[in-house]
Parts: sequence; structure tokens; C-alpha cells
Amino acid sequence: MKGLNSLSRTGEIVLGVISAIMTLLSIILVTIGVVSGSSLLKDEAFKTEFQNVIADDPNMTEANFQTINENMDLVIDAFNIFGWVFVIILVISLILNIIGIASISKNKNPKLAGVMFILAGIFAGILSPTSLLLYIAAIMCFVRKPPVQLQEEFYTTEKTL
Repeated sequence: MKGLNSLSRTGEIVLGVISAIMTLLSIILVTIGVVSGSSLLKDEAFKTEFQNVIADDPNMTEANFQTINENMDLVIDAFNIFGWVFVIILVISLILNIIGIASISKNKNPKLAGVMFILAGIFAGILSPTSLLLYIAAIMCFVRKPPVQLQEEFYTTEKTL
């Protein structure tokens, strides 16, 4: 049985868990995208086909064609770097989200949970669906307060003879 001053934080926990699952799926999908995209960009057959498509463009000048060919490795490296940085940012978001869920469970520290949910939302993408769920959970952490319990005080007086 719950105590008189306890408050159920099921809503915040559910929103946190849903957003954690969404972040985990994003981490998996972005990792697959970076790995497969990187291997595709390094494939010589793909590079040759890409060069053929660019060479067939009537607006392409020889100088532009040479610039693209020279900078192809730079593009591949940039793709890898930005992809892995994005994966790391999502992992940070997931860790902050889990800290928030742990802080809100059993109504331990709702303010800390709210801060963690906001930070996780920022790392998950400012206005992504995952971050919106985390912002709602954070608002619930800050706004919902346990019900005020009025306690009656009884005074006794002793009669002296």
C-alpha cells in the first residue's frame, strides 16, 4: 500500500521508457546506415558509376568534375565522422534518459529526473518525436506535486489541582 503522501509517477516512467526504446532504435538504424553507407561509398564500382553519372551531366565542367573526384575521399571521411558523432550523441541521450527513469522511479528525485529528461531531449534532437516525449515527461516531473495532507494537531491540557 502506498503512503499517504506518495504520488504515482507512472506517466513519466512510461514516456521515458517509450523514448528510450525510440532512441535505442535510432542508434541501431543510424549505426547500420553509417556502416553500410561507408562501405558503399568506398566501393570502387559505386565510385565509377557515380563518376559516370556526373560526367553525363551537361552542366558539369571539367574543372568541377576534377574537384569532385579529388574531394571524394573527403566526403567519405566526413560522412563517417558525422555519422559516428550522431551515434555518440544518441548514446548520451539514452544514458541521460535512463538516469531520468531511475530518478523518477519510486518518486526518488523528480527534479533531477526532469533535468535529465530535458537534457536527453536536447541530445535526441531538439524537436524530434523522442525529444517531445521527454519534454512532456520533464514538465510532468516539475509540475506534479504530491497531494498536500492536512494534519490535525491535538492539544491536551492537564488540569492541576
